[in-house]
Amino acid sequence: MNKILAVIRREFVERVRTRSFLIGTFLVPLLGGIVGYLPAALSKRETATRTIAVLNDATGTVARRIDSVLSSQRIGEDSAPRYRVISIPAHGRMDVVRDSVIGLIGRREADGDAPVGLLILTDSGIESGKVSYLGSDVTSFRNMENLDHSLEPLVRDERLERRHADSALKVAASIRLDLQTQKVTEGKITGESGETSFLLAYIVDMFMYISLLLYGVQVMGSVVEEKTNRVVEVLVSSLTPFQLLLGKVIGVGATGLLQLGIWSFTGLYIARVLGGHSAATVMAGDTSQAGFHMPNVTPELVMIVLAFFLLGFLFYSGLYAAIGSMCNTAQEAQQAATPVTMIVVVGMITMFSLINEPSGSLAQILTFIPFFTPLVIPVRYAIAPLPLNEIVLGAGVMIAGILGVVWIGARIYRVGILSYGKKPSLRELWRWVRTA
Repeated sequence: MNKILAVIRREFVERVRTRSFLIGTFLVPLLGGIVGYLPAALSKRETATRTIAVLNDATGTVARRIDSVLSSQRIGEDSAPRYRVISIPAHGRMDVVRDSVIGLIGRREADGDAPVGLLILTDSGIESGKVSYLGSDVTSFRNMENLDHSLEPLVRDERLERRHADSALKVAASIRLDLQTQKVTEGKITGESGETSFLLAYIVDMFMYISLLLYGVQVMGSVVEEKTNRVVEVLVSSLTPFQLLLGKVIGVGATGLLQLGIWSFTGLYIARVLGGHSAATVMAGDTSQAGFHMPNVTPELVMIVLAFFLLGFLFYSGLYAAIGSMCNTAQEAQQAATPVTMIVVVGMITMFSLINEPSGSLAQILTFIPFFTPLVIPVRYAIAPLPLNEIVLGAGVMIAGILGVVWIGARIYRVGILSYGKKPSLRELWRWVRTA
């Protein structure tokens, strides 16, 4: 037992005392907060007035109203206008005028009044509701959404006026459907929207996927390094291969559990501090908005994630250690580990099916397949808490899978760590398992 503890201590201390561990442990939560806040903040940032050309070939006053509405918009609280509108009548020369304006869009050598986009108004477009916009800023979802929301009521009012609708009908027609979704868990409204629930499930899924691969590959790399440096020949002279494998797996697993525990409880603390508001809203000092809510990270979810990370790590580390023991170089090990890595990738991809049907037949089947259990149960629990008997049964399946993998992996490891030369075939691996 003392020999196993010595291996565990060595594997744990060697990793915890490195700069990469310390930087990763404390920098990842900070980067996560920045990544969550910065894109939203940058997407709202506007610094300059944008010039839009309106090519009008429609009857009525819709072009003038578009000019008035767009020109009246301002950039935040600043007095600078958001749009500068250039109205261009078509006069029956639609194609010629359109091509000449398009030639100015996005050209660096053009002056400051060159348009960034061209809005084309035609009677057929207004009647069908399909208005064309050609511009260099179409990749900005926020700009396009703002333009769409500005134009939609004006085009709709123009259609109603052409049908001589009164003002009351215009007001009634202007009401848009706003489907507001809220998550219900165990008979209680949580306040989370559908988007928030998806975000939480996605974060948990990526969290488990990256963690299982990261620490499983670390075990494999450690085995290959010791085998390449012939250090393993010295180690097996004082302890059995099984003791060495067990100590290595537990030591790396303890390192991963410590790091993930810090990340998980940091996420739990941040979610509690924000109190149901978005990071961008809180950092901006505005908690009055009730749109987006932070995911509801509960202590139970954190414990489920950590427990199934540990079970998943023990399961996959046995496979990765066996693969590392039968390879002579890191490149060989990476190639040999591809099937195992692909299984983890498939487990990660199943999240999209779980979101649609978290209690469906596919979710039930995947829950009790050891290769997918450590990814499926945390994601399903993030969507909706699972019954205790399902969690316990899933953990039991994982334990049975771990025993099987460790039994096979230990036999391969026992022979492989002292075998050099070409990589063994499947028949040779089976002989190692039977004779070890």
